[in-house]
Amino acid sequence: MRVLIVGGGGREHALAWALSRSPLKPTLLAAPGNPGIARLCECRPTKADDVPALVALAQREKIDLVVVGPEAPLAAGLADALAERGIRVFGPRKSAAELEASKAFAKQLMARAGVPTARFDIATTMAEAERAIVRISGGSGGVVVKADGLAAGKGVVVAESPSEARSAARRMLEENAFGEAGRRVVIEERLVGREASLIAITDGERVLPLVGCEDHKAVLDGDRGPNTGGMGVVSPTPALPPALVARALDEVVTPTVRQMAAEGRPLQGVIYAGLMIDGGKLSTLEFNCRFGDPETEAQLPRLSSDLLAVLDGAARGRLPEGELEWDARTAVCVIGASRGYPTDPVLGDRIQGLEEAESQPDVLVFHAGTRLQGGELYTAGGRVLAVTALGADVAAARTRAYAAMGKIRCQGLHYRKDIGKRGQGETR
Repeated sequence: MRVLIVGGGGREHALAWALSRSPLKPTLLAAPGNPGIARLCECRPTKADDVPALVALAQREKIDLVVVGPEAPLAAGLADALAERGIRVFGPRKSAAELEASKAFAKQLMARAGVPTARFDIATTMAEAERAIVRISGGSGGVVVKADGLAAGKGVVVAESPSEARSAARRMLEENAFGEAGRRVVIEERLVGREASLIAITDGERVLPLVGCEDHKAVLDGDRGPNTGGMGVVSPTPALPPALVARALDEVVTPTVRQMAAEGRPLQGVIYAGLMIDGGKLSTLEFNCRFGDPETEAQLPRLSSDLLAVLDGAARGRLPEGELEWDARTAVCVIGASRGYPTDPVLGDRIQGLEEAESQPDVLVFHAGTRLQGGELYTAGGRVLAVTALGADVAAARTRAYAAMGKIRCQGLHYRKDIGKRGQGETR
């Protein structure tokens, strides 16, 4: 089987690693890929958001299955264009990808499906936003302000006060902070609790959950500083015990998949529910329609089942029978980021010590933003590397991950030192 992976980040490197282990022995290609992916795949320079070029590449290379990593090509209709030419694709059609591409659509669909979520309003002008902030906050408390469209995981502001919320809404609606993504905003109630991610694969009807995991979005230790695309992940997480996973499937994931199908937007691919857990209360923060990043870098090293058989089955509309099988060990993934990330990352710094890091036992290093020049590796993105370690428990996995990260030498490379140490009661 010939498989094309679309994307060039840490998530796609983890996908390539897992797919390369399939007993089906696929021939793997990637577009555009990265230096780490290139060790597993034939890489092509086609950009991940160039739909016509990707379709042409898939046709030219006689691809059997396309696995789409990032959200942007899905929102742009890549799955539709491939399907029209008879090419199987793991990833939803454009109409289904709106579940991620529009937070307003997702909130309204949750309301129709009876999915538990925070109270919300939608605004397109500052006057509407100000009224929504007063209504949702009660005039004194904080709220969450979200850009409606895709903003690479950075279009969410957790405001401590109405004035901070108004400032965030103004940056989005009037100051063009996120371009088209911020032309409409969602103002929602601020929830208290602990965040966790429940990610599942669906063929449009049946759902196969992946193991639970917990992301760390803030750039600094103690969940301080601005949000990022993710600075680290722990899997499994005590925030999602088996009983709560079953409940989230029943109350959140399955009703959403069924509602999408009922509305003529069948979702084939990934459904990723961002959850807030507060004691016995479960609320849905948002949905994504693709694998998480960096969640994938922590989850797939624990997967014992054949990922290719699962993805191909979902693309055909027939997931394999049975449940996914997992390594019982814990995975801790730590992200190394360029200096200046997330506000103004500096690129082009030399990276050394990767071989030493990768030689550590039970450690994998996934490339997220790197480039190869003259035989040397350099930073080429805000998030540079994802270092994942497996251990008998969180403490053992943390020790291995940070020991490996300590072998990597790169000017200004920074990372959180507290991944896996999060306690109960964080707020958002």
